Amino acid sequence: MHVDIGNALAEVATPGVSEAALERLDAEVADAHETIAAGMSNAVFGYASLNLPETTSASGIERAVADVDADAVLTVGIGGSALGARTVTAALGEPEHYVLDNVDPEHATRLLDSLDLPRTAVNVVSRSGTTAETLANFLVVREAYEDAGVDWTERTAVTTGETGPLADLADAEDLPTLAVPEGVPGRFSALSAVGLVPAAILGHDAEAVLAGAREARDTLSGSLFDCPAYAYGAVAVALERRGAHTNAFVPYAEALEPFAEWFAQLWAESLGKEGQGQTPARALGATDQHSQLQLYRAGRHDKVVTLLRATERDDRAIPDTDVEGLAYLGDATLGELLDAEFEATEASLAAARQPNVRVEVERVDARGVGDLLFSFEAACVLAGELMGVETFTQPAVEWGKNAARGLLGAGETEEAAAVRGKREYRIE
Repeated sequence: MHVDIGNALAEVATPGVSEAALERLDAEVADAHETIAAGMSNAVFGYASLNLPETTSASGIERAVADVDADAVLTVGIGGSALGARTVTAALGEPEHYVLDNVDPEHATRLLDSLDLPRTAVNVVSRSGTTAETLANFLVVREAYEDAGVDWTERTAVTTGETGPLADLADAEDLPTLAVPEGVPGRFSALSAVGLVPAAILGHDAEAVLAGAREARDTLSGSLFDCPAYAYGAVAVALERRGAHTNAFVPYAEALEPFAEWFAQLWAESLGKEGQGQTPARALGATDQHSQLQLYRAGRHDKVVTLLRATERDDRAIPDTDVEGLAYLGDATLGELLDAEFEATEASLAAARQPNVRVEVERVDARGVGDLLFSFEAACVLAGELMGVETFTQPAVEWGKNAARGLLGAGETEEAAAVRGKREYRIE
């Protein structure tokens, strides 16, 4: 991964970071890196996430699912138990990976009705095995298979912790079982079985994803000037300190749109604490140049725009045309047009003094997505260190889970009582 922070400098953008401020910030980065490196070395909770490129066994994952014969995969999970896997398969161009990560009944019914169940594997993921949304959806999926006369046990792989209802079910039914790695929060688990099982079932090279992540891991150093991941995380924090409270994340590749969703969870859940944290906004280039860009260029100076693209891709020529005003397109390709749109957006933002950062990866492929996943995880961990927050916890998320469990009858909770005590002011 390569990062260009030129359009986030104070001479270009408002807010912006001066080169002198970057030098001062680099001393903070050096101290933070010592903490991160020590945490990795000792496999401390959270920091162990950055060891996954070395500790995850691609061959072990492939052996575990070798007997799962399917042409499509349905992942049942939520949050980090689904977003990483979806990000990987999208980057690999895999169209036969489906995700059930919400308990919207109409959506669940439409999705299950659209699937060819005899040729679809089920990939159910929950560390605790007690996640309400995941277990509810899995029960619905299992019933759909039974109603269709399809043996779900021959098509189901489970990724979970050592104990819990899912672990017990997998043991009772002799299902292929993979471990959620110890010491790794869900949103940091894409480079483990949590994120790689669907790709492995569908015959993709999981080891290549890990190889790309290892290449990114090798760039970690005590200076933001030598490490693209740290450069991104440090500049994001510096801009937030100066008022850039939104991070608009804009990939210029359809295959990276799920990556933007993965980034949004990573950035929000890890850094949104103690009155701090940038709000991630998702967009897609060039599509959203015709919608959101108006705000990013002409709105408040309270955001940084992250522009992500691949420098190499398969391309397609634009056919010649005699239509006046369009003939110039016949000398170009779709890729050249996309690059022109990217660079025009970047220049447009800079001209309006809106800070933006360019991120590039060589290709959107197995190595490229591994590189991006690791690099942004490292950037996020560094950002948390610089901000002084507990990067790897999610207390606000747990509050909502406790409230939902109480409302569904799993025992009265303080959070459920708060929901029932809602202040109403209805207008009908």
